[in-house]
Amino acid sequence: MVSSIQEELILSNKKSWDEVAPRFFGRTALPTYGPFAPLENDLNLFGEVSKLNVLDVGCGSGHSLEYMASRGVSELWGIDLSETQLEAAQKLLKTHEAILRLFQGPMEQDPGLPNNYFDIVYSIYAIGWTVDLKKTLQNIYNYLKPGGLFIFSWEHPLHNRIKYERDSFVVKKSYHEEGLHQCEAWNIPAMMNQIKLSTYINELIQTGFQIERVVEEVVIPEQAELENPMRWYSVEKATFIPPTFIIKSSKPQK
Repeated sequence: MVSSIQEELILSNKKSWDEVAPRFFGRTALPTYGPFAPLENDLNLFGEVSKLNVLDVGCGSGHSLEYMASRGVSELWGIDLSETQLEAAQKLLKTHEAILRLFQGPMEQDPGLPNNYFDIVYSIYAIGWTVDLKKTLQNIYNYLKPGGLFIFSWEHPLHNRIKYERDSFVVKKSYHEEGLHQCEAWNIPAMMNQIKLSTYINELIQTGFQIERVVEEVVIPEQAELENPMRWYSVEKATFIPPTFIIKSSKPQK
């Protein structure tokens, strides 16, 4: 169970996500892992997924699940905090409803998903919204079959520590500072979790996962033009700091 304070934050985030969901329809979905990150087409982290059962944590509008359906998975499962997002996903995936199961709820709480069932659990640019990383990772570990994969991407924890000011990029916050903070890009209550890369890795290991790969590579499109460096994700900033990181891990075989 989450604490009463965490429960309040989850309810506040749900209200905010229900409001802003249309802005994020189809954004940052597989085969894209995040801004300026390599594509799954190039990384091939998932490998062959045909006939596998997959779970999308923070499935949003369902576009990553749509990608998985195009690759022939056996079952599509998703969980998301926002009812508005899930309504969009249900419509998008209507032709796959025979193999689709969507659940509304926070990633920190098990909504009744089966344990030791999924071949792959993944989360694309959603994991940083957890208010309790340890509980979230333990749930995911429980959902996976032995030998199953957990792959997730999120904004690199260095990215929001550095700002563009007076023609230079400057460090504005300590990288060592962790914890919940208001999402800077939103003008409504929205609490995200600042977590160091080492903390993600150590929490995965402590939960029981084996780390298989960590990706911090940056891909700048060949035709990319210099833009406003004040933008949250800009070409200029991406040449200095990776906007996105990706971790592939697995649940050991018994």
